[in-house]
Amino acid sequence: MRRRSLALLAALSMVAWTSLAAAVEKLDGGAIRQAFEGNTVSGRYTNGGFFTEYHAPDGRALGHNGWQPNRDACWTIRREEVCYYYGPQSNRTVHCFTVELSNKLYVLRNVSNGQINALASIEPGNPRDHGDGGAPWQCDGLISQAPAPMMT
Repeated sequence: MRRRSLALLAALSMVAWTSLAAAVEKLDGGAIRQAFEGNTVSGRYTNGGFFTEYHAPDGRALGHNGWQPNRDACWTIRREEVCYYYGPQSNRTVHCFTVELSNKLYVLRNVSNGQINALASIEPGNPRDHGDGGAPWQCDGLISQAPAPMMT
């Protein structure tokens, strides 16, 4: 009985994810920047983990990425996607996502495979007081100094 209930719950979850994905508007780079910059993006990964990150205008992503507090994370807009850089240049990991909007819910999809990575909401400003923990970092020029996308 319990196995059947779990299977039904899994099936309903997949239907909900599929329905959600079909009812969204894909954001361009300018719209992503407008929504994320200077605001806190918080949500849940499809694997169940939670994250909350303040997207500072200087390119830093302050907060918690779901696995650990951010100590050197940066964010930027590349073309039509938001990208996150974790770690120093020597062993940096990069994660890029397209962003879709459904009402007030943001859907982040992996650029590499198109799969939904997370669902998120945006809070204006930095209401959770995410900071650098006293060990400030600076995003390198390729990230924080990139010009804003041209609006046409």
